[in-house]
Amino acid sequence: MLRALEIRDMLIIDRLDLAFQPGLNVLTGETGAGKSILLDSLGFVLGWRGRAELVRSGAAQGEVTAVFDLGPNHPARAVLSEAGLPGGGEGDGEELILRRVNTAEGRKTAWVNDRRCSGDVLRTLSETLVELHGQHDDRGLLNPRGHRLLLDTYAGVGAELTEVRSAWTDLARANKALTAGEAALAAVQAEEEFLRHAVAELDKLDPQPGEEAVLDVARRRMQGAEKIREDITRAYSALSDGAEMSMGDALRWLEGVADRAEGALDGALSALERAMAELSDAVSGVERSLDHLSFDARALEDTEERLFAIRAMARKHGVTADELGTFAIGLRDKLAALDRGAEDLAGLRAALLGAQQRYDSAAAALTRARSDAAGRLDAAVSAELAPLKMERAVFRTELTPGPAGPEGVDAVAFQVATNPGAPSGPLAKIASGGELSRFLLALKVCLSGQRTDGLTMIFDEIDRGVGGATADAVGRRLAALAAGGQVLVVTHSPQVAALGAHHWRVEKRVADGMTTSVVLPLDATERESEIARMLAGDTVTAEARAAARSLLAG
Repeated sequence: MLRALEIRDMLIIDRLDLAFQPGLNVLTGETGAGKSILLDSLGFVLGWRGRAELVRSGAAQGEVTAVFDLGPNHPARAVLSEAGLPGGGEGDGEELILRRVNTAEGRKTAWVNDRRCSGDVLRTLSETLVELHGQHDDRGLLNPRGHRLLLDTYAGVGAELTEVRSAWTDLARANKALTAGEAALAAVQAEEEFLRHAVAELDKLDPQPGEEAVLDVARRRMQGAEKIREDITRAYSALSDGAEMSMGDALRWLEGVADRAEGALDGALSALERAMAELSDAVSGVERSLDHLSFDARALEDTEERLFAIRAMARKHGVTADELGTFAIGLRDKLAALDRGAEDLAGLRAALLGAQQRYDSAAAALTRARSDAAGRLDAAVSAELAPLKMERAVFRTELTPGPAGPEGVDAVAFQVATNPGAPSGPLAKIASGGELSRFLLALKVCLSGQRTDGLTMIFDEIDRGVGGATADAVGRRLAALAAGGQVLVVTHSPQVAALGAHHWRVEKRVADGMTTSVVLPLDATERESEIARMLAGDTVTAEARAAARSLLAG
């Protein structure tokens, strides 16, 4: 519910503070007094597109603030939550404050609960806060894009819609799976020859994890052995054939004369014996090294051939040598998919057929529910049109086949014919101004019981072109719409104004060469005077006052 509207320096409004109430709020005043400016200002703070020049002449900026009361489950809370704005949580307060500033240069800035936000967020919020209806309404009932939603809300087809949306999701998923399966099979079929050849090569090579590293170490060891074995062999010959023999001869010669040397050779003999032992150890070590470094040239050739084959295969397929095994498994899986592809596609096609049948069945049930509700809605609107002096008019909810989607297969449009036998057509094109107002009101009355609570409805001169009993019927329906909620109506009809629960008069004043618009709340006496003025014009007669009292008495 709109609780307050504060306007600063907008068009011809200097400063204006309005406090609205639940029920039917009526705004009256002479033509040109500024009633439309109030709606322009409200539309501005809600992010609606309107006049380009809104700032009052001579002011640096214009500003509008709107305060709404939100119930705990108001749909605006979901918008606030999604946008990350205050007010969307369960523990948040019931007050929603929208503020928007427009500078003289045309720059616009908006806040929601003191947090900056975009115009898009304001417009999304506005759809949950305010509904505007008038003779040129293109945001509400006259917009055919919303007719299906209005019919569904009236019909109460939530369960049917849920089933259709679920079936559509499953159908889309089945379609996607079949398309992906067909594409995958086609891709595998296109590379079948390569796959079979590659798998045969890999199976023949049979590379093992870690094999490349083992082969590389063996190859390096054999290559290194080949380079150093010759020098080690020479050293072995020098040690075993030369040094051992020379030292052995020297030892025999010294031992032969040692007993005659009277101990002079004892130290030399001991050292020579130790040297002979160390030399023997050295010869043994070199011999063991030769045994370790011995290799078969054929073995080196085989090792290199295997190593190079593995590396070449890895380069060919763009993987590492250790990944060849996993790569081969992937190729075999593709071949297996190819071999079972026809069987898999048959299963996917069967699943798609089942999903399509489920969707068709759910969509047909939704169509039947919509068709039944359309008949009820047509009858309800016809019943409302009679008191509005349009008993000869025909209202029809037209269902035609539309593209399949998550909302079913129906296109919905409200069609009217103003006289029996006359061709029907879209609501906005067939009805005249006054007729259109009454069509909108009748339709709104029929739909209002199904609408979300908390929505403020605004009717802008929807009673134009009607008077007398018809205007009274319009007013009573507006009052009925306001019961338990809030309706704002801009009106020139005294019959409508008399049925308001709260009344404001908009008037234009000129002071010091400056024109401003003011809005005054009216008490009971002032209401009588205003309605009398609306009945009589500039000169209010006693008869007009009596008529005003009669209207107010109901």
